[in-house]
Amino acid sequence: MIALWHNPRCSKSRQALALLQDAGADVQVRRYLEDAPSADEIEAMRQALGGIPAMQMMRTGEKLFRELGLAKDMSDVDAVAAMAAHPILIERPLASTGTKAVIGRPPEDVLQLV
Repeated sequence: MIALWHNPRCSKSRQALALLQDAGADVQVRRYLEDAPSADEIEAMRQALGGIPAMQMMRTGEKLFRELGLAKDMSDVDAVAAMAAHPILIERPLASTGTKAVIGRPPEDVLQLV
């Protein structure tokens, strides 16, 4: 099963979901803006992404990023906490098998999990 942190208002997220479904993948959709992941879940996703810097999971161009006074050089702990408090800051889409994850930018990247 592939868990997809999905925002249906995002075209890239919709494309990723369609690609996974067309490939016959068993997809569990999580509308992360409505069902916000905890800091522990975000950290687990970061580890599944290969332990990348948390900032690579964050939408730094999001208006809220600037409004909150966040900085691109913030610590992983602070970035994860900010994403847990404000899930709109999480890059989308994120797809995971539990042990491996990818950021769907471009959406075709999610097919690495199929």
